[in-house]
Amino acid sequence: MWCALLLTFGVAGFIEISKAPQPMPLPGWVESMREVHARFTGQPGTLALFGDSITVSLAFWAPLAYECRNVPPEMAHALAVVKEHMRPECWRQWRGPEFGNEGRTTVRWAKQHIHEWLKKLNPETAIIMWGTNDLNDLSEDEYRNSLKEVVQQCLQNGTVVILTTIPPRHGREEKAARFAQIIREIADELGVPLIDYHAEILKRRANDWDGASEAFRGYETYEVPTLISGDGVHPSNPQRFLGDFSPEALRCSGYGLRNYLTVLAYAEVIEKVLRPSKAPAP
Repeated sequence: MWCALLLTFGVAGFIEISKAPQPMPLPGWVESMREVHARFTGQPGTLALFGDSITVSLAFWAPLAYECRNVPPEMAHALAVVKEHMRPECWRQWRGPEFGNEGRTTVRWAKQHIHEWLKKLNPETAIIMWGTNDLNDLSEDEYRNSLKEVVQQCLQNGTVVILTTIPPRHGREEKAARFAQIIREIADELGVPLIDYHAEILKRRANDWDGASEAFRGYETYEVPTLISGDGVHPSNPQRFLGDFSPEALRCSGYGLRNYLTVLAYAEVIEKVLRPSKAPAP
């Protein structure tokens, strides 16, 4: 009888122990980015935004410095982490060609000037997105090789890279999807974190993401209530959703969605790579 009771208690105890929450495994890019960050010699909290018109626009990133509403809990936490760590000039002052972002540019331009930006800025982290303009002229091989070289130069500098897939584009849907896949493959190969903007747009608006379609005729270019604006190229930015991060806003504002995804990714990098000793326990 006593043996039966002990056996029963032991099994029950084992079951209870097995139900204890286990810490989440770290993403695969964490160790490789910690190695990169160990080589960093610049000023902590510096964030470079490398990209074309979708990046140089102050509709990207800068609005997060101001009051936001309908903020989900995970974003509220991320904003607090970013605002504690990032230097304030990186919200809106690091814009223009000398800072690595300019309209109508391609990754060819980035390849020519990346060494200059790294020397001038020496950023701790860089968010990189080129490809929308590249759809016009670049082959997949040239795009892949040039983007990979730009990322590698950043990593060699000790700059942690966050890659971002390009959004879908009106009239070039298939090539944009292939370029997005190339970005995913480079992120995986080089062990860098990825913001899959392309996939997130299609997840939220699989059949009506394109503001240049007939369904949205009559709206002003950036006022279309979907994720890509009326020009079929840039993210939308409806005035009524400025600073709003409700579920509806994240389905209707392309820049709002990019800002949401970017702050989550950057906060994760801060907590797991840049300042892991200050991250909360799992």
